[in-house]
Amino acid sequence: MAQRYGGKYSPDGAPQTPARPAQKGFKGAKVHPVGARSNVMFVPPIILAATSLNEGAIGLGLGLVGAGVLVLGAWLLRGGLIAEAEFNARKVARRPAFPRKSAAGVLTGLGVAIAAYANEPGLIASAIYGTAAAALHFGAFGFDPMRDKGMDGIDTFQQDRVARAVDEAAGYLGAMRDAIKRSGNRRMIARVDQFGVTATDLFRTVEEDPRDLTGAKKYLSVYLMGARDATIKFADVYSRTSDPEALKDYEALLDDLEKNFSARTQKMLLDDRSDLTVEIDVLRDRLKQEGVRIERQSD
Repeated sequence: MAQRYGGKYSPDGAPQTPARPAQKGFKGAKVHPVGARSNVMFVPPIILAATSLNEGAIGLGLGLVGAGVLVLGAWLLRGGLIAEAEFNARKVARRPAFPRKSAAGVLTGLGVAIAAYANEPGLIASAIYGTAAAALHFGAFGFDPMRDKGMDGIDTFQQDRVARAVDEAAGYLGAMRDAIKRSGNRRMIARVDQFGVTATDLFRTVEEDPRDLTGAKKYLSVYLMGARDATIKFADVYSRTSDPEALKDYEALLDDLEKNFSARTQKMLLDDRSDLTVEIDVLRDRLKQEGVRIERQSD
């Protein structure tokens, strides 16, 4: 039996509604700050511990101590690189409370000095080797940020409130990312990452102007807490049943959340621009009162 087919290009076919363009997959992507250079720092202590096994009791003890110091230095270096990346990613940030990269350089020099002393007892030679190792470490990885960034004119008490709120919100977002992985759905995993980029934009906007905290408080706490709980429940249900309706509902929830978070961010940016316009107008009025005339350049 003949059957007529219709479609987008048929004479009586209804045009299909174009789907919402997906955001680029690389939007918000960033290279992990802990790379191969820092991971290599875990190799020398392993070699040192292995080569100290046949060096007698004193040689073994010094080798293990030196290896432990080097491992601690490599571990602190990883934390310092992550903290530095977070510092560089923000327009407003405080310097790290503990200089982990600097401490890692000192510990690397100390570990090499101990290893050199175990092989060739002598303070002068050990000090030379340790100093050289520390200098090479600082040359390769640098120092920690030493000064706050963008903190001029900002109330530190209010900034501390913002930091606590953002840390709490980042915890909810991290729990969402961990929970959605249990669902096994790659598209939803990528979708949560995409929402995370939008939420992070809101975090950064609040950090740059702590006055926005009041308006964004429910987004940083109530909404993200609910999103975390919904993600956990969806992952539990979908991992067992692969229910398409649950998938559809959860994706719609992410769409709504992303639209609301993006709208809130844009509103705060517009409010900041309005404040800037007011400040400029007030400054111009004061200059006019002082007899200073401002000529605007025409394009």
